[in-house]
Amino acid sequence: MADSKFDLIIVGGGPGGYVAAIRAAQLGLKTAVVEAEHLGGICLNWGCIPTKALLRSAEIYNYIQHAEAFGLKVTGASFDLQKIVERSRAVSKQLNQGVGYLLKKNKVEVIDGWGKLAGGSAGARKLSVEKDGKKIADLEAKNIILATGARARDLPGLEADGKLIWTYREAMVPDVMPKSLLVVGSGAIGIEFASFYRTLGAEVTVVEVLDRVLPVEDAEISALAHKAFEKQGMTIHTGATVSALKVGKNSVTATIEASGEAGGKKSELTFDRVIMAVGIVGNVENIGLEGSQVKVDRTHVVIDEWGATGEAGVWAIGDLVGPPWLAHKAEHEGVICVEKIAGVKGVHPLDTSRIPGCTYCQPQVASIGLTEAAAKEQGHKVRVGRFPFQGNGKAIALGEPEGLVKTVFDAETGELLGAHMIGTEVTELIQGYGIAKTLETTEEELMHAVFPHPTLSEMMHESVLDAYDRVIHF
Repeated sequence: MADSKFDLIIVGGGPGGYVAAIRAAQLGLKTAVVEAEHLGGICLNWGCIPTKALLRSAEIYNYIQHAEAFGLKVTGASFDLQKIVERSRAVSKQLNQGVGYLLKKNKVEVIDGWGKLAGGSAGARKLSVEKDGKKIADLEAKNIILATGARARDLPGLEADGKLIWTYREAMVPDVMPKSLLVVGSGAIGIEFASFYRTLGAEVTVVEVLDRVLPVEDAEISALAHKAFEKQGMTIHTGATVSALKVGKNSVTATIEASGEAGGKKSELTFDRVIMAVGIVGNVENIGLEGSQVKVDRTHVVIDEWGATGEAGVWAIGDLVGPPWLAHKAEHEGVICVEKIAGVKGVHPLDTSRIPGCTYCQPQVASIGLTEAAAKEQGHKVRVGRFPFQGNGKAIALGEPEGLVKTVFDAETGELLGAHMIGTEVTELIQGYGIAKTLETTEEELMHAVFPHPTLSEMMHESVLDAYDRVIHF
């Protein structure tokens, strides 16, 4: 390695890390990325991207199953699980190589190894890099950004074994299609895998400790999702926990315990495979935090609004820090952090109320801002608009008449407080409201906006109109 001194070193080459590195290079900072495994991080290699490839295969297979509804004849339709997985891995590989190209293009030095803080003072932070247990470099930088990400959470007594009890990694590269599957946790990760495996024919059971599936979503959207999943044949247990997993030779027996009104009621069910999807923990181990002023709260590094930790010159972004744990949040955090380091004028802290969240199950779910309940809890008087997919010409033409677009406004100011959707392609539609919130758009401006016909986006317009008793097509 030609150089060992940099303006900025980023530990971790995931979405937050590599985007921060590119922005730093654009601002003239001599920058290095230290990555121990894959450029692109979990998102690109084992998360967002490959799961979307899997879900796309399942979506096409689902359409084939209903070809007659579109006037088409298809016989003998089947799937090749190995080829589905191979396509998913190929997509990740292509994008991984793309990230490498982008970093090289921007003259960012990429160091293959495990980075660990090694002391130093403000203006001269030190980092040691190891590979296969051997030190390969001692680096120095004015600033270091920690972007080491997170991993799947293990519950005591319910740990994944990689064979019969899976995390997202094993679930992404199955060697067999399980006939029966238990998914523990109904957040985005759990529900996406439940949707994928159910579409390909597995008998899927979902257990959620809270009182509804997709619990961070608006309650009305969660209820519609629950109904849709059960219609597809999923078995869903809310307000329940998995208290034990007994691993057999080729199956797992789960003890499912109900809470609430049915508290104490237990049942034992046997499944071919189990997917644990019960959250994440930050990768804070073995990165040199011991003896530093970096504070860790429940496995996540504590930062201020700019990404600064308690240790001068050490910053942190992405899944390593606070929620929401989303790739696009990490990217924006990285840019904000770098611009603050570089002294760019007019930098603004990240407003998490403007971050969309998407779940790519069937039907898709997307949201931004406050739910109706949260808005009321915060003291807002609200106006709520709704528009169903069955009132939209494009949705009917697509053969996708099930879904809802819901908007929440402050009744006094007209501020768009939140938007919540379920239905086909809502993960693409939600950004319209994302732009609206960033521009601090009011209901009047949204009502005056012209939406093209025929499109699914018209439902966004109609939902706004409905909040003010002006809906046209329903």
